[in-house]
Amino acid sequence: MPDRDFTHFNGEGRACMVDVGEKEPTRRTAVAAGRVLINRETFALIRSGGVKKGDVLTVAQIAGIMAAKHTPDWIPLCHPVPLSGVDLKLWLDESRLSVEIEATARCDGKTGVEMEALTAVTGAALTVYDMCKAVQRDMVIDGIRLMSKTGGTHGDFHREV
Repeated sequence: MPDRDFTHFNGEGRACMVDVGEKEPTRRTAVAAGRVLINRETFALIRSGGVKKGDVLTVAQIAGIMAAKHTPDWIPLCHPVPLSGVDLKLWLDESRLSVEIEATARCDGKTGVEMEALTAVTGAALTVYDMCKAVQRDMVIDGIRLMSKTGGTHGDFHREV
């Protein structure tokens, strides 16, 4: 029998989508972050707008928002969440030679938005990779992590830096 701490198993030990029907909706927020490590040539192309596929940071921002909205299509046991907002910030960090990504997802719902924030960062990172792969194939998507979450019965979480 699976450990009862794992909520995505039914009484027979099979995967299931957790029933949140009896839970009261609460305001929920999650922030996730990650980065794409790039070389100097790619950094310069992104900064100058010289990537042939277009404005990397803007396209990745939109892709991240779209990814958050489609999280249940990516993650099999996630509930469709009525997102009230998704905000992505992307910026270039010259000291790291990276595209830094931060996503915030919000809802008033019965389940959290951690997966939506993480999926937003992942979708944005994959888009950066896709848009830049013609000039650099050894980029690294790195450090995707939950930074904080609020709301719900398990309380708040804030990552220590």
